[in-house]
Amino acid sequence: MEIKNYTDLTGKKAIVTGAAQGLCHGMAEGLLEAGAEVCIIDISPKTLEAAREFCDSGYICHGVIADLGDDEDLENGFYAAITGMGGHLDILVNGAGVQKRHKSEEFPIEDWNFVININLNAVFKLCKLAGQQFLKQQSKGKIINIASMLSFFGGYTVPAYAASKGGVSQLTKALCNEWAAAGINVNALAPGYMDTEMNASLTEPDNPRYNEITDRIPAHVWGTPEDMKGPCVFLASAASDYLNGAVIPVDGGYLVR
Repeated sequence: MEIKNYTDLTGKKAIVTGAAQGLCHGMAEGLLEAGAEVCIIDISPKTLEAAREFCDSGYICHGVIADLGDDEDLENGFYAAITGMGGHLDILVNGAGVQKRHKSEEFPIEDWNFVININLNAVFKLCKLAGQQFLKQQSKGKIINIASMLSFFGGYTVPAYAASKGGVSQLTKALCNEWAAAGINVNALAPGYMDTEMNASLTEPDNPRYNEITDRIPAHVWGTPEDMKGPCVFLASAASDYLNGAVIPVDGGYLVR
């Protein structure tokens, strides 16, 4: 009897944005470990180094440096990634994100625009480009957006981030409605509180919020990039072919406490 591996990604081509470090780096590594060829798109100078390190470990990985806040650079970066992988795409992971904190009554409009542009506008633009690519190929495709706990909650001193991640959740559902019949799955992962650079201020030992958050998580531990690998591979693979328009928390149980 043949045993089928539904999460095998051998031969698949994937783009992961924001993967020079953090959660997205972990997700890119998970896709590589499952057999995919991956192109990292990131503004960080670490991008090419991260791709090279993956290649040194025996994987097929490319790196493209691009500013996703600039329309021309975003489009050029997307097509450079496609070209580097032989003109084909199977998976897009929209992981790049930014954060700015201010009291709402003092929130600078330039910071609002910056966060919304990277976290929501760029996500839509990349989804649109990937959707066009999948339809042109007449092939199935997987889009994985990265939502947040603030897709469900309002947060505190982060109105732009909360608005952007609420938008990512709704965008995921809207695109599912239009593209599911063409074999394109659009889902989102909503990471909980993760021990990453973005949350460095929260994880300082003298920050009272750290203990408050940890106490609320039933698992009593914060997540890591390693924890994002399995859910990402699941949504990228045939194992999730009938899952569409979902926003899946990866939060150690925080949301249901």
